[in-house]
Amino acid sequence: MNVKKFAPVGYGLLLLALIAAPFLGAYPVFVMKLLCFALFASAFNLLLGYTGLLSFGHAAFLGGAAYVTGHAVKVWGATPELGLLAGLLSGAALGLVMGWFTIRRQGIYATMITLALAQMLFFAALQLPFTGGEDGLQGVPRGKLFGVLDLSSDMTMYYVCLVIVVLAFLLIVRTIDSPFGQVLRGIKENEPRATSLGYDTNRFKLLAFVISAAIAGLAGALKTLVLGFATLSDVHWSASGHVVLMTLVGGMGTLSGPLVGAAVVVALENKIGELGNLLASLTTIDWFNTLGESVTIVTGLIFVVCVLAFRRGIMGEIIAWLERRGAGGGGSH
Repeated sequence: MNVKKFAPVGYGLLLLALIAAPFLGAYPVFVMKLLCFALFASAFNLLLGYTGLLSFGHAAFLGGAAYVTGHAVKVWGATPELGLLAGLLSGAALGLVMGWFTIRRQGIYATMITLALAQMLFFAALQLPFTGGEDGLQGVPRGKLFGVLDLSSDMTMYYVCLVIVVLAFLLIVRTIDSPFGQVLRGIKENEPRATSLGYDTNRFKLLAFVISAAIAGLAGALKTLVLGFATLSDVHWSASGHVVLMTLVGGMGTLSGPLVGAAVVVALENKIGELGNLLASLTTIDWFNTLGESVTIVTGLIFVVCVLAFRRGIMGEIIAWLERRGAGGGGSH
């Protein structure tokens, strides 16, 4: 058994499960939300897991694109495909600006620059009149894709969302497996050596930043169409923290890790409240009723447990276990 050899089989089974999910009782809107965050985490992992750049401002790309798409579709009357394109391009533009400032610093200084710039965007979203302020952009219509597919149907929107996420994920895979991706790995492992080999490392890091930001922007734009709104929570620093959590819990530097991490975190956020109500009814302890308001505490506890018990993340540990049993190379999947 070889991990890399059988990875396509695993992804194929996952795709089949996602195709069948609405017919197996899964709530389409919830799965679409999960897919958007899985794509967001995969985009972040491209920057951290494969380039070694830690961004605490990735919410700027998710939320900024969400606002651009929401405004374009709701106010300007743009079609869904143009709205998604606007979100992708706005994410890339924000990534270009943020990356240009970030790559000129190293370590914690670069990370804090991303946080500072993201917070600037948050306050802009809070103050600018066309963002809706604290209420955000509400009632964003889905419209018709290419004038044909009516996205107001959850089932139609689900399969359109699935196709977009799969194509974007394949782009990430192709990027990582390309010569460009090999250079990014080299920069992460030993940047001075990559420089000595003649590579302009700043140019490669900036391009990685733009690609990651563009895909994160696409995730934010898609999320706006799915849910019909864009709010301040999309650009808040906590959204950046969530994507870090998803990536580390799932497995940084693995392709499947962010998918698993996003599923774990999003499922926890949506089910903790229900679990609390159930426990309260079974134990008559009223504190459990407030468990849904303590999502941050619970997810933080999960993060601590994963860091202590699964330092490589869930998928990282599974891949390492398979390799120890003679599974061979290909640990990036």
